[in-house]
Amino acid sequence: MPTDIEIAQKAELKPIEEIAKGLGLAKDDWSPYGHTKAKLSDQLLNKLSDKPDGKVILVTSINPTAAGEGKSTVTVGLGQALNKINKKTVIALREPSLGPVMGLKGGAAGGGYSQVLPMEDINLHFTGDLHAITTANNLLAAIIDNHIHRGNELNLDPRRIEWKRVMDMNDRVLRQIVVGLGGPLRGVPREDGFNITVASEIMAILCLANDIDDLKARLSEIVVGYTYEEHPIRVKDLAVEGALTLVLKDALKPNLVQTIENTPAIIHGGPFANIAHGCNSIMATKTAAKLGEYVVTEAGFGADLGAEKFLDIKSRAGGFETDAVVIVATVRALKMHGGLSKDALTEENLEALKAGMENLKKHIETIESFGLPFVVAINKFPADTDAEVEFVQSWCESRGVDVALADVWAKGGAGGIELAEKVVQKADVTERQFNYMYELDETLEMKIRHIAQKVYGADDIELSPKAKKQIAFYEEQGWGKLPVCMAKTQYSLSDDPSLLGRPKGFTVNIRELRPSIGAGFIVVLTGDMMTMPGLPKKPAALNMDVLEDGKITGLF
Repeated sequence: MPTDIEIAQKAELKPIEEIAKGLGLAKDDWSPYGHTKAKLSDQLLNKLSDKPDGKVILVTSINPTAAGEGKSTVTVGLGQALNKINKKTVIALREPSLGPVMGLKGGAAGGGYSQVLPMEDINLHFTGDLHAITTANNLLAAIIDNHIHRGNELNLDPRRIEWKRVMDMNDRVLRQIVVGLGGPLRGVPREDGFNITVASEIMAILCLANDIDDLKARLSEIVVGYTYEEHPIRVKDLAVEGALTLVLKDALKPNLVQTIENTPAIIHGGPFANIAHGCNSIMATKTAAKLGEYVVTEAGFGADLGAEKFLDIKSRAGGFETDAVVIVATVRALKMHGGLSKDALTEENLEALKAGMENLKKHIETIESFGLPFVVAINKFPADTDAEVEFVQSWCESRGVDVALADVWAKGGAGGIELAEKVVQKADVTERQFNYMYELDETLEMKIRHIAQKVYGADDIELSPKAKKQIAFYEEQGWGKLPVCMAKTQYSLSDDPSLLGRPKGFTVNIRELRPSIGAGFIVVLTGDMMTMPGLPKKPAALNMDVLEDGKITGLF
């Protein structure tokens, strides 16, 4: 069986101008970035403003496991399948971070015969968007320390600097560092640290901005720290929003590529869903909706993280509706949620599968509570037995849940026809009663509690003394009406990654909060959640190489 990269390297790509032409784009609507990639104009969305919007299909999943769910693969396969049934469809995805690519999780270009291409470029440096975000973030960090070194006119307290440096790699030793050592010419010593680039507020801002003016306005509102009197200092106080916008001007433009079956795909932005809001850019999703009858997009990790943030944060900021949801589940992940170890997943085990269905059930209940129509997609893997697949299908059907088998890794769009037809039926329903999980005028504590109880299934939340103090302070600052962005482990509905399935009787521990005022939300850190991941014992990077002829091996 060929690997993902072997399949990708044998695919025949169309020149990017053919993909652009098929979308009805004029020459000034896009700029080539090589032969197979393009940057869309940041004015395109405004140009298309009078066009009707296509249907937005959100792909989410159960809680991920080490076995993998293939949510991006289903997203790509569904987009290809919709085109096969003559529904003009554009796919909208996030850009991968080099952290998980070189670490453990892998890339985000799909798999098998449902990939976006060129997958080597997409999974590595692509068009440089993440590098631009890293540069803008670290430019701001340098400006802050230079301001303090040059006399500190704004009276910034070095102990209360919120802004951290970033890099797009997993590097645990940079979580807490000391900068400015070496004497007066080296700056003012203080504690600092690094986040991974995709956790930067600038990444979130890029993905939530509607145009370059909105980008600049949001950047200007970033809170970088506090004075000795605890007054917030923003980017606009440092007068650097113009320079930050300049660094990001090309990164703001969405990227156009294609799938292995030449379905157009817009890939732009890549915030993590376990730390940030986990969705591609508003500009990408809204542009895709203007260019197609349907846009298939995804949100990171399970419905408890990605889908909740897509619906409560992104759709609020973007002012668009979600027409249908796909909940991806795999037999092997469900068995793992049912107590089976990773090395036993290839064995048929209906008892473990039955126990693991509780995890799927909770995510179904969450999407139902939002009032959205949905379909469960069983992402097929070679080791799945007929009895196991039939069990999941029967479980869903007996509860009145629409379900479809998606064999898109092996068969591409042809393996997702049943799913595509059911999704169209759901998306074309005109009457629905969408509900946000919380109202913006509720307190921050109530918003956190609503998510913990309604989405995670927790009994309650427990606020640390630090979190209580921060909530009171943030509400005094007028930030209490913002949405909340929960930073939580993706592996469990709880804040404990070891509690798989559907844990009961647990409390979500709220460690601290962080302001992302430019992005327009408050980050809430739960449990032991880190904003700079570490590498595993055997990183994926150990298997990668490039040969003399330029051929890449071991990427996936």
